[in-house]
Amino acid sequence: MLRWSQDKLEKNNADITTREILQQPKLWEEVLDIYKENEHKVNKFLHDFSEETGKKVRVIFTGAGTSAYAGDVVRPHLIRYGDTDKYIFEAIPTTDIVSAPYNYLKEDIPTVLVSFARSGNSPESVAAIELANEVVREIRHLIISCAPEGKLAQNTKDDPHSYLILMPELSNDQGFAMTGSFTCMTLTSLFIFDEKHKDHKEIVDAMVSMGNQVSDLEENIDLILNGDFNRVVYLGSASLGALTREAQLKLLELTAGKVSTSYDTSLGFRHGPKSFVDEQTLVFTFISNDLYTSKYDVDILEEIKGNDIAQSVVGIAQNKTSYTGDSLLLDEDYILSDAYLALPYVMIAQVVSLLTAVKVGNKPDTPSPTGTVNRVVQGVTIHKL
Repeated sequence: MLRWSQDKLEKNNADITTREILQQPKLWEEVLDIYKENEHKVNKFLHDFSEETGKKVRVIFTGAGTSAYAGDVVRPHLIRYGDTDKYIFEAIPTTDIVSAPYNYLKEDIPTVLVSFARSGNSPESVAAIELANEVVREIRHLIISCAPEGKLAQNTKDDPHSYLILMPELSNDQGFAMTGSFTCMTLTSLFIFDEKHKDHKEIVDAMVSMGNQVSDLEENIDLILNGDFNRVVYLGSASLGALTREAQLKLLELTAGKVSTSYDTSLGFRHGPKSFVDEQTLVFTFISNDLYTSKYDVDILEEIKGNDIAQSVVGIAQNKTSYTGDSLLLDEDYILSDAYLALPYVMIAQVVSLLTAVKVGNKPDTPSPTGTVNRVVQGVTIHKL
């Protein structure tokens, strides 16, 4: 399908989403250029605020839906590799902040609110910033957005307490599902806050190499999807455990719920959620590049395979894995840390979602048949605090 003609893709209402999945490696190269252009200014913006407060600063990654999951992916990585002497890293969705601001915002703790936004027009994204300004005494805003015309981007003009980084133009996905917007915004935040992995060119080159291999896996993915399944599970650990939520959401969105989905951590899955698995279930596990963590990822794969309760049990790994069952492998000598690895990995999940949507007769570019679920959320009432 990834190599279908333009006409055939258009007939299946899949041309936009297919293109936006496959163009991500190119966008990652553009992200690196954008980061280099902003590196000095954004570092100064953050450093000056830290020096001004003289205190440890909360960095809250926020967004709604997929944009929130970007923060979930980067947080475990930054707790390990970020400057935790200076920052407290947290990930809190705008939907939580807006509905219960006093549960999540602290008046007396200096805070940098990092807002991820594809369109920058989600009502909760705008409201979260306004509430943070109202509740937190010392507040700064780092906006990572794909839309220069969006409200979040426009509202930063002439605001010395805000810094805007715009993503590549083509990252502002026109399809329903967020793909390149998610991976570009995630990568940008890693570049900004990761204190250990500074070989950005090598990281991006490895990611691009792996991302470009995803289309070559289509035949293998087709074989996995060939059976009669109606449930899919994604598992992983740490940053890759956080990625499972985004992976399952793509499938849920693009199939309009025709395929049921579940997600969990590799260790957490045994504690009840494993009940979801039956003979019409596909299980995918993102295998960590951390040798210790990967043991738990492989353990759950082997266990479910040995239980003989699922239709397919598949590992997703870089280069190789000790798992004895089916695996989708991306080859690259440069070993990526898991938060960076998440981005080529999620391309596999995006392709699974795309192919499954077409399999069940849905339209990937406009997947909501009733029109009640929209690209930019509608129907939200923001109540006065």
